Amino acid sequence: MGEENTSIETKRINGSTRDYVYKIIKEQIINWELKPGVKISENEVAKQLEISRTPVREAFLKLAEEELLSIVPQSGTIVSHIDLNLVEEGRFVRQKIEKAIVEEFCLTYDVDKLFQMESNIALQELCLEKRSLHRLFELDEEFHRIMFEGCRKMRTWKMIRQMNSHFDRLRVLRLASNPDWNGVVSQHKTIFTYISNKDVQLAVEEMSAHLDLVTYEKEELKVRHPEYFK
Repeated sequence: MGEENTSIETKRINGSTRDYVYKIIKEQIINWELKPGVKISENEVAKQLEISRTPVREAFLKLAEEELLSIVPQSGTIVSHIDLNLVEEGRFVRQKIEKAIVEEFCLTYDVDKLFQMESNIALQELCLEKRSLHRLFELDEEFHRIMFEGCRKMRTWKMIRQMNSHFDRLRVLRLASNPDWNGVVSQHKTIFTYISNKDVQLAVEEMSAHLDLVTYEKEELKVRHPEYFK
């Protein structure tokens, strides 16, 4: 636990213990390490991380605001089930904004950002070989983040990330349920090609189709995993 304590102390200096706990729990929920309906205890988390209950309670409240946790008086705190209305709202906002972002990025990108995207795709292809689900999801997010960063719209990116927690959970479930991940990577490669060629219209259309992908499968996922959904 010595290394964990050092890490926690570093977080207290660079950010806050609450944000550190929030990040850990949120990643566990999105990555399905904590499944819907599972009870989660402030005491257990505080004990595991060797911190007081106060920052854990604050992190739980923040996660409840994002509807990732449900705090029920006298019953405890449970991981929320996926709400398809929140999934659709998050997807809608992200799709509308990212279509504008990819258009702007097409017209203004610099070679360094384009190289970052190309390198990212190479790592995605490695994930296909290694069957690394969670790393592929991280690279997927990074691929999109590069465009926001290139357009100097990182505050917008952070806003989208906060709104997309339920959408992200569904995306990870989709990847875990479908062993064929080639389609996701192939779409990223196509988007990259259109951006490289500054073909704005095709890049926008492909981005829209890419963010629609999980929409077509959400009902099937609900049928296959009804216990995970609200």
